[in-house]
Amino acid sequence: MATDLKNKWALITGASSGIGHATATVFAQKGMNLLITGRRQERLDELKKQLEKSHGVKVEVLVFDIQDYKACEATLLPKIQDISLSLLVNNSGLAKGVQPLQDGAIEDWEQMIDTNIKGLLYMTRLVLPHMIKNKSGHIVNLGSVAGRWTYPGGAVYSATKFAVRGISESLRMDLLGTPIRVTNIEPGMVETEFSDVRLQDKEKAKKVYQGVNALKAEDIAETIAWCVERPGHVNIQELVIYPTQQAGVGPSYTFRNSSPS
Repeated sequence: MATDLKNKWALITGASSGIGHATATVFAQKGMNLLITGRRQERLDELKKQLEKSHGVKVEVLVFDIQDYKACEATLLPKIQDISLSLLVNNSGLAKGVQPLQDGAIEDWEQMIDTNIKGLLYMTRLVLPHMIKNKSGHIVNLGSVAGRWTYPGGAVYSATKFAVRGISESLRMDLLGTPIRVTNIEPGMVETEFSDVRLQDKEKAKKVYQGVNALKAEDIAETIAWCVERPGHVNIQELVIYPTQQAGVGPSYTFRNSSPS
């Protein structure tokens, strides 16, 4: 029997756009109450208003920088003391820059490591004691195909996603004997603001997806929901998702339709 999500609570990081935004929407449709986090207050407030009106769920907005452990702790702990949190979706993450390692910007490396690895660890560490106490919970980590295969100019981003994969696998071992499940979702090309952030150039970002029927944020959100809704004795440990026009990591593995000149 599928897991019933109605009236349960989910915490989704990076919910102001992209996969996080779509995931919040999908779980609200299923009747889940939500804690949504990010740094863009306006976007989160708008999402809260929309989801509460459309689906009649409770939505709490938490604004903080996931790279700052003290901010994570101070903002999150008071909110989860009095609720039974059933789901954490560690969605916050980013890539910055495409330079080869020898030309990479140290500040870009630090931001990727602090967000993609340390932020995920911070949130997981804060939430898990409550899930263990309540004998219920599911951690979903947003990895990437770059956490399995590398490509030129992607050394540090790939390293962070290899780390997500390692954390996810080790966490399942640490939680053996508890009912808490762990899932690592590893998407290929998804058309979101990802390339805008990475390239810092909207025109270049558009070209990344040109001629490709890329995955949409909703595709990943629906996949996450499917994993979470499996019966309690079923754990989808790892799931790789490519668009049909992408067979591997890097331009040579992506089929592009010819565009009219």
